[in-house]
Amino acid sequence: MKSTHQDLLTSHYADERLAIRLQEALVAEGLNPEQLTLDDIAAIDQLHVGGRRSSRQLAEQASFLPAQKVLDLGCGTGGSSRLLVDEYGLQVVGVDITQPFVDVAQWLTQATGLTARTKFICADAQCLPLEDESFDAVWSQHTLMNLPDLAKGLAEVNRVLKPSGRLLLHEVLQGDNLEALAFPVPWADTASTSHLIKPAELEKQLTTAGFVKVTQQEVTEQALNWRKKHTDKEARGQTGILTPQLIFGPRFLQMGKNLMANLAAGKVRLIEGIWQKAG
Repeated sequence: MKSTHQDLLTSHYADERLAIRLQEALVAEGLNPEQLTLDDIAAIDQLHVGGRRSSRQLAEQASFLPAQKVLDLGCGTGGSSRLLVDEYGLQVVGVDITQPFVDVAQWLTQATGLTARTKFICADAQCLPLEDESFDAVWSQHTLMNLPDLAKGLAEVNRVLKPSGRLLLHEVLQGDNLEALAFPVPWADTASTSHLIKPAELEKQLTTAGFVKVTQQEVTEQALNWRKKHTDKEARGQTGILTPQLIFGPRFLQMGKNLMANLAAGKVRLIEGIWQKAG
């Protein structure tokens, strides 16, 4: 039987033992899995390039107001959702297509005492079970690259945003070097589940979907420097127990090396920016 989009992403990102594995690692670190701080779990809940620094960098540009409602699209284990709630006083709904990630997001949010202003849903970003015009902003870090039908996903983002709502992007895109990527990478094991597009194509699709660019900047060099630092630490075995390897398994070391090589060769690039719903 042909695997669905959800099956492919779930098999890449997580498995049913993910929560158990993370709990065991936390106990081994001398932590209580039911009572944690955001600092305790930063290494395993900020899975995008740049970690918490990149999330804060994007959030600082957003001019959030307390209690605004934000959709965290492709929330993973919920790290950015919790950061936005804790540091900016927002209400956040996190959506991810991978059920084990959603389960972990709910557990870690409860363990960090942030459940009152968060909700997590397992759903496809291309078909959101959410009401029209219900969010002030949509937050997307390394999510669009996993959408086979980007136009459909952006149409959903537009639909759930309030008038003049904003889409906050921190995304991996195709670089100028069109040679084949080295796989696996953190978002895909093979080319069949990697949906990178060039910046110009992203801009075209965003415009078609009804968005106007507010700001956008290249952060590729910053990403390369961050990945190089972490790859060096991983090679020297200096990362400790709590690392993304708990989520991705031993292959994460190769993923990190391949990501760095792809960045250095100009095969991928990273941007961050804000786009506003027109009208």
